[in-house]
Amino acid sequence: WAVLVTGALMGAGDVIAQQLVERRGLRGHHGPRTLKMMAIGFCFVGPVVGSWYRILDRLIPGNTKVVAVKKMVLDQGGFAPCFLGCFLAITGATNGLSVQDNWSKIQQDYTDALMANYCIWPPVQIANFYFVPLQHRLAVVQCVAIIWNCYLSWKANQM
Repeated sequence: WAVLVTGALMGAGDVIAQQLVERRGLRGHHGPRTLKMMAIGFCFVGPVVGSWYRILDRLIPGNTKVVAVKKMVLDQGGFAPCFLGCFLAITGATNGLSVQDNWSKIQQDYTDALMANYCIWPPVQIANFYFVPLQHRLAVVQCVAIIWNCYLSWKANQM
C-alpha cells in the first residue's frame, strides 16, 4: 500500500512542479514526465525507503527520543546522501541522458539537493521515528514529501 501511495505522491509532486513552479499550464504539461516520476516512486523510492525503514528499526530498535535522534543521524548521514545520488542518476537515465551527461547533471545538482534535503528532513525524521509506527512511516514521509517531490522533480528535470 505504501509503495502505491509513494508512486502517486511522486506523480503529484511532479504535477505541482510543472503547474505551480514551472507554470507550464495544462496544455504544456508533460505527461510522460509525470508517469516517469510515478514509476520511479513505485519501483525505486517506495521499495527502497520502505526497506530502509525496516532495516533501520532492526539496527536501532526502540522509539525513545534518543533512539529517534540516532535513527535520524544514520538516515540523514548515511542513507540520504546515497539515496539522493541514486535518485538523480535514475531520473537522468529515464530522461535519456548519456552516462556522461547524467554524471555532469548529478555533479551540478547533487550538492544543492543535499543541502535542501538537510533543511527539510532532519526534524521530520525525528518526529517520524519517535511518533509514527514502522508500518506508517513511508506513507507519512511521502505526505510530507509532496513538496520535496515537487522540488526533486523540478531539480531533476531542469535541462
